[in-house]
Amino acid sequence: MDTGNPEQSKARAMKVRCCVVGGGPAGMMLGYLLGRAGVEVVVLEKHADFFRDFRGDTVHPSTLQVMDELGLIDGFLKLPHEQLQKLEGVFGDTPVRIADLSRLRVKYPFIAMMPQWDFLNFLRDNGKRFASLKVLMSTEATDLIRRGDVVTGVRAKTPDGTIDIEADLTIACDGRHSTIRACAGLEVEEIGAPMDVLWFRAGRRPDEAENLFARVEPGKMLVTFDRGDYWQCAYVIPKGQFDAVKARGLQSLLDDVVRIAPSLKSGIAEVKSFDDVKLLTVAINRLTRWTRPGLLCIGDAAHAMSPIGGVGVNLAVQDAVATANILAAKLAHGCPSEEELDAVRRRREFPTRVTQRMQVIAQNNIISVALKSGGRPLQAPLAMRLVSAVPWLQGQLARLVGVGVRPEHVHSPAQS
Repeated sequence: MDTGNPEQSKARAMKVRCCVVGGGPAGMMLGYLLGRAGVEVVVLEKHADFFRDFRGDTVHPSTLQVMDELGLIDGFLKLPHEQLQKLEGVFGDTPVRIADLSRLRVKYPFIAMMPQWDFLNFLRDNGKRFASLKVLMSTEATDLIRRGDVVTGVRAKTPDGTIDIEADLTIACDGRHSTIRACAGLEVEEIGAPMDVLWFRAGRRPDEAENLFARVEPGKMLVTFDRGDYWQCAYVIPKGQFDAVKARGLQSLLDDVVRIAPSLKSGIAEVKSFDDVKLLTVAINRLTRWTRPGLLCIGDAAHAMSPIGGVGVNLAVQDAVATANILAAKLAHGCPSEEELDAVRRRREFPTRVTQRMQVIAQNNIISVALKSGGRPLQAPLAMRLVSAVPWLQGQLARLVGVGVRPEHVHSPAQS
């Protein structure tokens, strides 16, 4: 958007050093870190709250380490959560264990299974101590403000009308369907995914203690997360087949779920209609360029991850930590140059590429095989059987999932 737009005069305005668009894990963590460093920052979240039908709910050991380095871990772990150490499942008729986080030599050798809205609310509440941090809910960025080729802020919709936010630096953290990325004309490299996910919840009785994380049968795959009083379920379907699933009817879907996971039989009655089933369109992609002058993309806005391994939240948080480490001190003097902004990509692109490559391998050798098998008997791949038989390999995969490639540590300044 050019600043000469006549509608500009009708908009309210504010000015900050940094405008972060999107209140997900990347945006809220970055806002917290920049506020902690004394940078004047505003985070824009288009919804009125953080509650969503689908949010990644896995907080990995490397993210727990970040919370520890920020002095937040004790309060964080008081929030309701489950602790997951062993990723186990059944592939066909074969029980498998693909990762054992108890083998990690880290301070927090487990994945905290916590609703993402609790994580985000926790960051927002703790960020209130920083006078330089503002979080604006119900504020949706709709366009970029530019002077020539330089991004100088965003225009946003609020319940009270339009607001123009002038910022030395704008950082897009607004997800895989990023409005800001589209406005900037940044090119996306699509890598592809063979599946989508149906996301729903089933009731859980207090005496149910199912340890299986994933179940894979010919043509079907189900992942379940223990939420205490309910099971959060992710039912994997072939890419683009949601309409076909709906055409077969809800009962057909629920019957398939119960056949693959009989323990859900009583609780599945809580799924009353397809309104209770949410579609997650799976994508793996990344930007070829993360920046324009005055603009940086991170998190899913820079690289959408598959839900395989539940690593999306972790990658987003790691991006935010790296961004604050690299840019917080520089922001005290205005907008960093595009070369300085690009240091974030140079730091985070390698972990992104390695993680996405591992997700593609899992897609091609496990998920695609299962979904295309029809009614034929399904045998666990040799590599999966080998990992399941060798505890050391379970530890190595646990490190890849739980810690990731090139984990980040908090080095950004803290204003006294």
